[in-house]
Amino acid sequence: MSNFNDDENFSFEENFDPEEAKHNYEQERSRVESLPIMKQAREIYKIVDSLMSLIEDDGCFMDHYRETIFQDAALIRAKIAAAEGADLYSLRMENAVLVKIHARSLEAHTYGLEMMDFKEVHYLEVLREAIEDFRLLFIQWVASFDKANDIQDNWGQLFC
Repeated sequence: MSNFNDDENFSFEENFDPEEAKHNYEQERSRVESLPIMKQAREIYKIVDSLMSLIEDDGCFMDHYRETIFQDAALIRAKIAAAEGADLYSLRMENAVLVKIHARSLEAHTYGLEMMDFKEVHYLEVLREAIEDFRLLFIQWVASFDKANDIQDNWGQLFC
């Protein structure tokens, strides 16, 4: 096993400007937040937040169900941001797959709530419509990924 010590070759960028870095970060954050898919993900989160306040606490199952629904809604936004922060096609697609999984899970939860006799069914329909709008934006978003910008990662080619 080799001893890797690269400290002597490490140096900070001489012209590093923290204010410029902060400005660049804020610009990128603003760009990601203004994407149509991110705006729709934020709308879904708001709907979920309102919907969850209508679910009665039972101290057990429904509390767990509520947490799972919130996690799905939050992870959609987090994984969109992660995909936008990645440049390589395979990394963007890995995050996109997770976005899809959490969006579909969220939709499945609406049917689960309905089967558990959730009384405010019209709110579930609002969420389903928002997820459908999101699905259409998702298709456009993934189509914008640059397939040519990728490298082999030795895990096999999952996304063609």
